[in-house]
Amino acid sequence: MAKDHPLVRQVRRFIAQEKLIDRGDWVVVGVSGGADSLCLLHILDTLRETLGIDLHVAHLNHQLRGQEADADAEFVAGCAAQWGLPYTVEAQDVAAVARRYKWAIEEAARRVRYQFLGRLAQQLRASSGRPVRIAVAHNADDQSETVLMHWLRGAGLAGLRGMLPATPMSELRLLDPPLDGELWLIRPLLNTSRADIEAYCRTYGLSPRFDRSNLDQTLYRNKLRHELLPLLEAGYKPHFGRILRRSAEVARYDYDLLCTLRDAAWTQVVLSVDAHSVVFDKARWQALHPSLQRSTLRHAVQTLRRTLRDVNFEHIETAVQVARQGQTGTRAILPRAVCLTVGYSCLFIADAAFVPAPDWPALTVEHVPLTVPGTTVLPGDGHVQIILSERNALPPDWAHNPDAWTAYLDADALTLPLMLRRRRDGDRFCPLGMGGRAKAVNEFLINAQVPAWWRDAVPLLVAADGQIAWVCGWRIDERARITDSTSHIMIVKFESRQASI
Repeated sequence: MAKDHPLVRQVRRFIAQEKLIDRGDWVVVGVSGGADSLCLLHILDTLRETLGIDLHVAHLNHQLRGQEADADAEFVAGCAAQWGLPYTVEAQDVAAVARRYKWAIEEAARRVRYQFLGRLAQQLRASSGRPVRIAVAHNADDQSETVLMHWLRGAGLAGLRGMLPATPMSELRLLDPPLDGELWLIRPLLNTSRADIEAYCRTYGLSPRFDRSNLDQTLYRNKLRHELLPLLEAGYKPHFGRILRRSAEVARYDYDLLCTLRDAAWTQVVLSVDAHSVVFDKARWQALHPSLQRSTLRHAVQTLRRTLRDVNFEHIETAVQVARQGQTGTRAILPRAVCLTVGYSCLFIADAAFVPAPDWPALTVEHVPLTVPGTTVLPGDGHVQIILSERNALPPDWAHNPDAWTAYLDADALTLPLMLRRRRDGDRFCPLGMGGRAKAVNEFLINAQVPAWWRDAVPLLVAADGQIAWVCGWRIDERARITDSTSHIMIVKFESRQASI
């Protein structure tokens, strides 16, 4: 009896071990007509009563191989009818989808096929009211090829896991509309070799269809299958495929741990999330371990671009370096028109056209008179405190001031009253460190990489005679600096860095 066949027992153990199927489930089985999927269907049909499940056969004609593809569809429908199983056979123009989205044919076929299986599963669940699983026939050799392919492309842990025994369909990043988050894709043969599958088909007289495209070595996966893997196993490391699978198993559990840590870090660093942007607390993000910096940033991109399957390592690494070291306003380009913008206290991951509000004290009115000495409440959430004191009251670290929103000035160099105002055409000042040379405020802000849409909101500390003493948050004026001859000091401190003012 087929139930006693070693491969049937092995698959049954794997299903139980990975908890792939529950009693009472419907299982939509993706069947191409090849040896793998025909073997899977036969084994699941053999175990149908034992597992307490019902099967529905699904086949998608990709319309890529003309009459051969049509014959495959007829073959699958005939097998399902012969075995008394319900089936759905559909056809879609995968080449047209590939042209539309500018995908490789293999990628378009994968997305269209899984979208078809997911849609069918949703319909089946809606009509039956029962849980549905989607079973596909990836095997152990497929897993070895996948891990090697991902490694050659420079994948991280997520890619080095290879394929998983069970994956939520919502994580496959397919086409819109998104699939139900409760649908799962399962791979019951993932621990089964291709040789065992072919032997099983011979034992039970199964006559699978042959897809000639599997011999096309211009396709990347086929080249790995027919050339590189045999070369590595024969000339360098016997059982290399098995070693790859073992490494994938280790990476799988390491990645699970990383995701747990990432999710915990996400709650600590994320200030807001919506359809157009993810905002991180910059200081908290910069304090994360580099691995969590990369993973939270990658997760932010995939949150904004649900169908984006892969995020290039170089994109993430460039953005990480900008987020760690970039000045306020610096930007890094990420895939699919997403940008990272460095704010004063925030990191904005958003649509390229998205204009983030300034996250430093931003002046939203034309000017504000200041109380000297004293505290001036500013429009919005914040205030400015001005302290007058003797020079000997300077704190020890004043010359290496770590706070961009506190300025130490020579009080006798400033003519009262003082005010904060927004920049005007023709504004110039003498930035500290330039030997007293004047520079246009707008040019200074451009050189400091302050985005154009934020420049008008940068507060300027202005004396009664019109002298700009401080481009707030950026640079004091050379003429207002503290020198050896300074007797009286002025400390100007913004008390809010979070909200616009």
